[in-house]
Amino acid sequence: MKILSIDGGGIRGIIPGTILAEIEKRIIAKTKNEKVRIADYVDLIAGTSTGGILVCILVCPDKDNQPKYSAQEAVDLYFNNGHKIFLTSLWQKIKTMGGVMNEKYPEGGLEESLKEYLGDAKLSQVFKPCLITSYDILNRRSVFFNKLDAKDDYTDYYLRDLARATSAAPTYFEVSDTHSLSGTEYPLIDGGVFANNPAMCALVEGTKLNPGINLSSVFVLSIGTGKDKKKQHSYTFDKAKNWGIAGWIVPLIDILMSANSETVDYQLRKIFENTGHPKNYIRIEPDLVVADPSMDNATPENMAALKQDAGMFIAENEDLINQVVDALLA
Repeated sequence: MKILSIDGGGIRGIIPGTILAEIEKRIIAKTKNEKVRIADYVDLIAGTSTGGILVCILVCPDKDNQPKYSAQEAVDLYFNNGHKIFLTSLWQKIKTMGGVMNEKYPEGGLEESLKEYLGDAKLSQVFKPCLITSYDILNRRSVFFNKLDAKDDYTDYYLRDLARATSAAPTYFEVSDTHSLSGTEYPLIDGGVFANNPAMCALVEGTKLNPGINLSSVFVLSIGTGKDKKKQHSYTFDKAKNWGIAGWIVPLIDILMSANSETVDYQLRKIFENTGHPKNYIRIEPDLVVADPSMDNATPENMAALKQDAGMFIAENEDLINQVVDALLA
């Protein structure tokens, strides 16, 4: 069983998107088939927040129930719509006090972009098992959306609505008022509040799909959205010691999401090492050397810098990328 998992991280989704596009390009070269997509070579795709958006695009079917989009077309969402998704006026900044009194960005640009890509495709129609995370703030529970659970209108959703729900990051976007096809309503927020790195959730889901499966038969590729190499989001004691609620809001979200990703990586690494199959788990987390690590810096310059950081990682890790390709094709 082959599992692909993609972290959350806002506009930094350009990082995993670019890496996946390169992996897909190499798969095409090896198979000599221009029509194949990376989703054809995995059994389960999981994503949170920006990773959830990428998953929705990668599993979105065309009229023949084949992948509608390539990995490159998925990452193009950010370059074509990033400015629209993270667009805010001077009045919005003043009214929300930079996101302290209300969400930082209006949701219109994000919803319009998701509608453009995903149209009316439904969860029940995706051609590949997937896991998309979100959190139900009314019933106080983690929510995992999967095609296998979409059995009727009460459990089925438009993909665009799930992409909106998984990326409803607190302080950045308004809570998602998500409805099933039957009209059942759920107030959902970004799955990053509990599973910014959904790889462990994906592994558990994989055991549900294949009860009793041995880890020797499982390959997990987990891709992050970049590490803050320059420590731009580090906080000194003197800086943080007098923070109250307002001071902690944005740093705490960033810290919790990073800590979750690091913890899941540690857990999976140890699980596969201790069971004798360390090569069956690969974590890709490029350093952000050029780019700003902010989740919402969608300037053309920073989007180009994110792509550059991903490109540098690929160039410096040729053997690792080829190892991933070989594992997916095996």
